[in-house]
Amino acid sequence: MAVTTWKTDPAHTDIQFSAKHMMVTTVRGKFASVEGTVLLDEADPAASSGTFSVDAASLNTGVEQRDGHLRSADFLDAATHPTITFTTSAVEPRGGDDYRVTGDLTIRDITREVTFEVAFLGLYVGMNGARRAGFHATTKLNREDWGLTWNVALETGGWLVGKEIRLEIDVALEEAAAAVSQPGAVATAA
Repeated sequence: MAVTTWKTDPAHTDIQFSAKHMMVTTVRGKFASVEGTVLLDEADPAASSGTFSVDAASLNTGVEQRDGHLRSADFLDAATHPTITFTTSAVEPRGGDDYRVTGDLTIRDITREVTFEVAFLGLYVGMNGARRAGFHATTKLNREDWGLTWNVALETGGWLVGKEIRLEIDVALEEAAAAVSQPGAVATAA
């Protein structure tokens, strides 16, 4: 069976993050600009792969001053490191529609291995006749692993910004084209 190529649908793809603020409250935000390509093997999902890139400056928490600080050299340094990338290295079926997807996450030119818990949400045909697929992924990161170490000690103990970042991602994909999986096979457009 052929491997098919899928592209992210930016209007229906969300990358949300959250972190503790002052040890008690939670700050949430999202990245508005993400692009990705997935090579999907429906017969053998473990053979699938993908690459994604996020515009670091597209970060938005709803507070302009905080967003500027998060884009600054204290955190993402979006002017120097404009792109955050993720490239899969392994897809492990976990039963049913659940998978564990491992890959290399690069932030500020620092690459670390990250594993996402991923749920396949299904396939459908979009308004334009193209096949579409949906996935939901979650993980937790220690921001300091990527050099995001800025912080302020609180007088009462603890830190202004928590180290743990939670990511919750909803990815909508649209089938772009079929790739040839065997020499001599003919690819067809969907």
